[in-house]
Amino acid sequence: MFMKPRPLLFILRGISTVSEDIASLVKNNKVVVFMKGVPDAPRCGFSNAVVQILRMHGVKYNAHDVLANEELRQGVKDFSNWPTIPQVFMNGEFVGGCDILLQMHQNGELIEQLKKIGINSALLQEYQEKSPSKPEK
Repeated sequence: MFMKPRPLLFILRGISTVSEDIASLVKNNKVVVFMKGVPDAPRCGFSNAVVQILRMHGVKYNAHDVLANEELRQGVKDFSNWPTIPQVFMNGEFVGGCDILLQMHQNGELIEQLKKIGINSALLQEYQEKSPSKPEK
C-alpha cells in the first residue's frame, strides 16, 4: 500500500539541494523507500523484497524511483552514507536496506519499530485474530 509521492522538489535547484530535499521527504513521511522502480513494478529483487515485506505488514509508505533520477540515486547514498539501494527510512531515521529490513521482519523487530512510530502491523493483527485466546489463570 504505497502512497503516490508528491512531485519531487528537485526541480527547484536554485532554492534547495538534493540533500535538503531528501531530508524533507524523510522528515515529512513516516516511512520512505528509495528503490529501483516503483512498488507496482520493482526493477530489482532487493527492491521487490522490501515492497513485499512492507505489503505483508500493511505499511503505507512514500516511494521514490532512483532509476528515474541519477541525482536522487547518488544523493540518497550520500545522505545515508549507505552504498546500496533500496533504502528504508522510518520516522526520519535511516533503517537500512533489504537485508536489514528482512532481518527485522524475521526476528519481529519490524513489528516493534512500526509500533514505535504509530503503525500497527497487519501481519501481527492477522495473527492475533487467528490465534485462539488462551484463558487467563
